[in-house]
Amino acid sequence: MQVLQVQLEIGSDPSEVGRARRWARSRLLKSGMGDDEPLAETLILLISELVTNAVVHTGCPAVLRMLFGAGAAEAGTVRVEVADVSACPPRPRHAQGEDTGGRGLELVDGLADRWGWQREGAGKSIWCEVDRDLPADAKQLAGPPVAARGA
Repeated sequence: MQVLQVQLEIGSDPSEVGRARRWARSRLLKSGMGDDEPLAETLILLISELVTNAVVHTGCPAVLRMLFGAGAAEAGTVRVEVADVSACPPRPRHAQGEDTGGRGLELVDGLADRWGWQREGAGKSIWCEVDRDLPADAKQLAGPPVAARGA
């Protein structure tokens, strides 16, 4: 399967999270995925969480990548990666009651089909994958999902 990768450089300002969401939404639309599809909304939420974590916890620029097969609206898995310069691994936290933070990676774990992280240069990349629910015969035509690199 041919894989298309698009990426966006993200500044260290928290306002960049909104820009990343708008950019990702436009890329999903260009791939043929409807704006109102549940998968699109899930991906936007995952992107928002991963970009927020990178910007808030490192205070440094990051890179957002989206990888999907040609014709993503018809095929398989969409992978989102956010790379930053911090070598510190992600630390899932468990928010209590009224806490305003600490739920991001729990949310990623609950929404993504798979997620993880890997070293990338001097920093790291946190990734997640979401499989598109297709009828069994359509999944056969689409071929295998995008392979998880380095996982």
